[in-house]
Amino acid sequence: MSELFDAVDALVASRAPLPSAPERKRLRTAHGLTLDEVAGALGVRRATVSGWESSKKTVEPRGPEREAYARLLGKLAELYPAPAAPEEPAAPAPASGAGAPDPDRAETVSPRPVPADTTARPVRSSSVSRRAGAREAAPAATPVATPTSGGDARFANGPLAVVDVDTDGQVWAYCTGGLVLEVPARTLAALVEWALTEAKLGQPRLSGPGKDADPLLVLSGTALERYGLPTTLTDEERHAGRIPEGHRAVKQLARAGWKLTKRGLGPWARIYRPAQGAERACVQLCIPSWKALDARHWGHAARLQPAELARVLGLYASRVMTPRGSTAVTGLELMTALHPPTRASQPDADGRRHSERNPGSLGKDPVDPAPCEAPDGHPLLADLPRFHVRGPDEKLFEEAYNWARPMTDAECTLRYLVGIDVNMAFAAGANGLLVGLGVPTHVRNPEFDPKLPGSWLVDLSHVDLSRVKVGKEWAQLDGDLLPSPFTPKGERPEGPAWYATPTIAYAVELGYPVRPREAYVRYESGRYLDGWYQRLRDAYLATMADLGVHTDLAPADFLAAMNAREESDPEQAIVASAIKATVKGGLGKLRERPRGEGWRPGQPWRALSRPTWRPDIRAAVISRTRINLHRKIVKHAAFTGQYPVAILSDCVVYAADGPSPLDFLPYRQGKPLPGGFKLGINPGLVKHEGTQSVLWGEEVRERFDAPDLNLARYIKDGTVTDLDNGE
Repeated sequence: MSELFDAVDALVASRAPLPSAPERKRLRTAHGLTLDEVAGALGVRRATVSGWESSKKTVEPRGPEREAYARLLGKLAELYPAPAAPEEPAAPAPASGAGAPDPDRAETVSPRPVPADTTARPVRSSSVSRRAGAREAAPAATPVATPTSGGDARFANGPLAVVDVDTDGQVWAYCTGGLVLEVPARTLAALVEWALTEAKLGQPRLSGPGKDADPLLVLSGTALERYGLPTTLTDEERHAGRIPEGHRAVKQLARAGWKLTKRGLGPWARIYRPAQGAERACVQLCIPSWKALDARHWGHAARLQPAELARVLGLYASRVMTPRGSTAVTGLELMTALHPPTRASQPDADGRRHSERNPGSLGKDPVDPAPCEAPDGHPLLADLPRFHVRGPDEKLFEEAYNWARPMTDAECTLRYLVGIDVNMAFAAGANGLLVGLGVPTHVRNPEFDPKLPGSWLVDLSHVDLSRVKVGKEWAQLDGDLLPSPFTPKGERPEGPAWYATPTIAYAVELGYPVRPREAYVRYESGRYLDGWYQRLRDAYLATMADLGVHTDLAPADFLAAMNAREESDPEQAIVASAIKATVKGGLGKLRERPRGEGWRPGQPWRALSRPTWRPDIRAAVISRTRINLHRKIVKHAAFTGQYPVAILSDCVVYAADGPSPLDFLPYRQGKPLPGGFKLGINPGLVKHEGTQSVLWGEEVRERFDAPDLNLARYIKDGTVTDLDNGE
């Protein structure tokens, strides 16, 4: 009989009405549960749970997930009954940060709120206050393990803290989840010691053989004054990227036995002692007033109050990783964190383990690129004449699109220019990409293998875009209105040139044979960037879901949600911007150029000493991203007869009768063209970039006397500040 009763209970639960979306969220937050925790328990994605709680477009759960979700909500409703309606009007809602924190917004729950006025007395951590011998505190909050700590008690207070000083001179550390700790340290050296021994800050490793993230301390202007540091850098210090080694704060650290890395005490500083065993002995500093948080990527984050800044950086840390520097540096560090270069070997005959290369990683030693992959000035090219300019048959030149053409007479009769932008285009280009892991091998007259990463010298001038294969069928197109997929400027190749594997594979896909003359191939290969892509994708989708942009929105609803996203939560919008910058910046770091350092052509520069200096991987990602875009353009042209008028990186501009992407994208009964452009928030799908009038485009080109001016550069807001020089 019990089995029958269970079946009946399950049947009732599968059809039982669920609470409203706001009530679902109330119940979850009342119990201190995050979206991640609920998603993990139910075996669904975080964005799915967020959709179930969305008031704008509530998505109903189905199947066994609905039954489990209903059971969860029922038990929570027993613990936290809905409050009775008040007899008198409720008091005004508290200011941002003054109410009970929302677990989805703050990533954790603090037993007491953080005051909106940062000069007010924040909550103290009982354990830290007692160690510090502070004056008797009010009833203290007990630090709780946060999602960013992964339940690791060593990092119970999260990955980072924003250090600030109130008007009474008391130093406070604002952590994630609304927790605020009293800081007893009176000197910078003591602050570093406190962060390592008492603060319980840090983040667990992202991969088994990897390393835990060091504590990150973000110093406000008042904290800089307290610890003897300048609140701003001079022009000379800004150019050097650090304060002088003779500064008293640097000397103070040295006297206490602390060291600085080669980049010194700058906007992003690492302070450490030589490690002894597994003991952590390194702290990262972030100094916003020294331009640590680039406004191009972090928006107005540097101007946020301490609690708000802790929330923004904490969200980024929990979804990506604890920042290690700029978004570009962090993007590169994320690759290494997910694929550590070494691991412990199996025990030898004496039971000892040794360090060995971690399979699937780039190893711990740098490798030289192929000569064609080396950028100008590389030591491999030191024997070239001083003013020699390498042509396409000497240099691999895989870059993003910067292409435009004059509009046709028919396009000039239309009213609008509509720009669409590919979401996380370069991340999508990295997904599933097979890249080389080791040294290149030079091969003469090779047979092309699309599964073999490398650089190939081949003549693709015979590929005619007026007749190409689209899928398995040949299609007739107007090749003069299409950019070449083989060059960033969209020009047709005129002879042999070096290309990455995805570019050659696309020529074959279009229906044309290829005969490479030589190649540098890498037989040791793997999908090195898959985990990197997946973590950044999940981070982006979770953040956009918090902004009300979900993966299952209908096209019109998606466009509306995108228009309203930044107004719904400006801080989440900052995190989304930083995640996107992490993708592009991290890939750019794979071919980092000299940055001052007294470098001269032919000499090595600092970045060459990294195993992650891999221009071939960067080239492969850019090649695949450009090819992915061209494939959609060709599919769209074959089906609609419409051609782009401008492309800049991942933005494409079309002439259309209406101002919306829906006025030219071929949706039928809500379904997009298979293999073409599709509106949506997932990486590889597109969003609306901007709309201007055709008259605007013609006037701009006439004003600058530039018929090929790339309008994609200015389509977002229509502002043209200077002539497009292609940079």
